[in-house]
Amino acid sequence: MQALTAMPRVDADGWRSTPFAVRWLISARASVLLMTFAAAAFGGLLAIGHETFSPGAWVVCVVGLLLAHAANNQLNDLTDSARGIDEGNYFRLRYGAHVLEDGLLSRRQLILYMSITGALAALCGLYLIVTVSPGLIAPFLLGSLLLIFYTWPLKQWGLGEPAVLLVWGPLMVGGTAFAATGSWDWPIAVVGTVFALGPTTVIFGKHIDKLRFDLDKGVHTLPVRLGEARARVWVRGMLAGQYLFTVLLVVLGWLPWTVLLALLALPRMGRAWEAFSRPAPEQPPADFPEAAWPLWFSAYAFDHTRWFSLLLLAGFCLALAV
Repeated sequence: MQALTAMPRVDADGWRSTPFAVRWLISARASVLLMTFAAAAFGGLLAIGHETFSPGAWVVCVVGLLLAHAANNQLNDLTDSARGIDEGNYFRLRYGAHVLEDGLLSRRQLILYMSITGALAALCGLYLIVTVSPGLIAPFLLGSLLLIFYTWPLKQWGLGEPAVLLVWGPLMVGGTAFAATGSWDWPIAVVGTVFALGPTTVIFGKHIDKLRFDLDKGVHTLPVRLGEARARVWVRGMLAGQYLFTVLLVVLGWLPWTVLLALLALPRMGRAWEAFSRPAPEQPPADFPEAAWPLWFSAYAFDHTRWFSLLLLAGFCLALAV
């Protein structure tokens, strides 16, 4: 269960006694898949009133997206390890097991894990293309390209963060609605972009946390290119934008008024806003989770995104119930 809620540390003896399913969850960094599940669930809820809505296609799409994200995490570790970026990377090694750097899997074994995971994701996509609509080929191919090239070269070119916004917004939310109904809906894609601001703040926060390390390793993420101070301003803008755009879309009638339940996450946003208002401390405060350090900004961004996403989904479920 811990592999679903956190990124556990595990030694070689513990790894050998761990069931295969749990090993796969650890290699896939399963705890962060919550953001993908929320995006896919959001897309389905937006489409659920459509006359051609298919629950089965929705489920297949959710499973496929979770597998695709898992394969991307495995590819990320494989690529960064091969390029020497994860060697001695106290950020990556601190917040969870790295199956290659910790010697838990060989490179060949991780390639096998990733290949099987990616193949299953592709099968889900191909099934939807054949049974729902050939039009799904476009988002399927674009999503696949972004998955494959995110770690390199997109992240290196400062395009990793915009790719996250595109993937978690139009492609995941809009694409899930497309898969569930058989037709593309631009308003849903726009609404999905508002949702995607949350995962984008998380990746921004993570890259701000390790900005100096990335700079030393020659990894030019968008925060590296912007500089820490400006990158923190961008994140505060995205945090505020989620609430402003949510209220605006309710006023325009694109979202039901019940999604205003997400406003209950404002205290969490306030904590994140305060964290992003100044540089990270040299040492963690006494009440800060020891296991999360030295990650700071991404911890606050993830905490807010988790609450905002769950409350937004709860608001949609409430709208369907009343």
